[in-house]
Amino acid sequence: MTAITDIPDAPRAARRPQISNPVLRWLRANLFSSIPNGILSVVLLAILAKGVFSFVQWGIANAVWLTPANDSSACRAVRGVGACWAIIPEKYRFILFGTYPFDEQWRPALAVVLFIALFYLSTRRAFWRRELVYLWIGALALISALMWGGVFGLSFVSQDRWGGLPVTLILATFGLACGFPLGILVALGRRSTLPAIRSLSVLYVELIRGVPLVSLLFMASVMFPLFMPSGFNIDKLLRAQIAIILFAGAYLAEVIRGGLQAVPRGQYEAADALGLSYWRKHRLIVLPQAIRHVIPPLVNTFIAFFKDTSLVLIIGIFDLLTTAKTAIIDPAWQQFSVEVYIFVAAIYFVFCFAMSRYSRSLEATSGR
Repeated sequence: MTAITDIPDAPRAARRPQISNPVLRWLRANLFSSIPNGILSVVLLAILAKGVFSFVQWGIANAVWLTPANDSSACRAVRGVGACWAIIPEKYRFILFGTYPFDEQWRPALAVVLFIALFYLSTRRAFWRRELVYLWIGALALISALMWGGVFGLSFVSQDRWGGLPVTLILATFGLACGFPLGILVALGRRSTLPAIRSLSVLYVELIRGVPLVSLLFMASVMFPLFMPSGFNIDKLLRAQIAIILFAGAYLAEVIRGGLQAVPRGQYEAADALGLSYWRKHRLIVLPQAIRHVIPPLVNTFIAFFKDTSLVLIIGIFDLLTTAKTAIIDPAWQQFSVEVYIFVAAIYFVFCFAMSRYSRSLEATSGR
């Protein structure tokens, strides 16, 4: 009689019943794959549900959305129970455009629209041609004409009256647009075989990265004019812009240098074998690969500098966050600063999230 051997038990994962519903299958795989993960998921979901419910109660159900002009009595009646979103339509023009003349605020609004349009066109591969550079030059000239005025029948507005979102976009756009090529040159300088160029590049990076941006802004605003000849003065916004460009260039240089080190040595040797010059080798072969390697840290640096523009407050420049702080000085609305900060945080989030999403798509397409 033939002996019957027992069939070994199948692995526990194989004995689990298969779930056909994709949602339940995702929940089981990601949230309830084990007993500890299931307990932790339930606790976190309960905390999240409590937070969402409290915010809905405060921010939607019991909120005040509109009040009569400059009348905050309805908001004070629900203070601590509901949000006062009525402060946003009451103060949004000051938050977005600062002390820019009220009747002329369509000009900075149009400048913001032009900036957003330029950003969008620059993300489309179909527009990555030489004409895009000319478009940027023309659009920036138009933005300057809109903000300053004095041409085309527009009244002149000094930079002391600028504020809000246009100033934030100007500082961030010019800072990164000029800091990026500066960072490339410095990164190449740090890898140069010429001792003088390499030493100057290292000195620049270590000096700038060794001090906070606040100190650079302070030096540009307060100390720099003291070293200039009598009667020679550079606008405060321009001095802040130069400080931001220098700061961005130093940090971007280190990010790009990491990408250059990640390019295989064989790529350099192949370019040399083709007889390419130094600049053509880096422009056509090395830099495209290096930048592709460091897209995530580059975008992380871009996002950080976009938010760091709020530091210009210390030298008296009214960026978006500064105008928001100034808007709640009004005693009638002073108690409702949380709503204003949420509004400003939403604006920052939209720009930063757009940069993050674009970097992910760019990284995915460049890796093909």
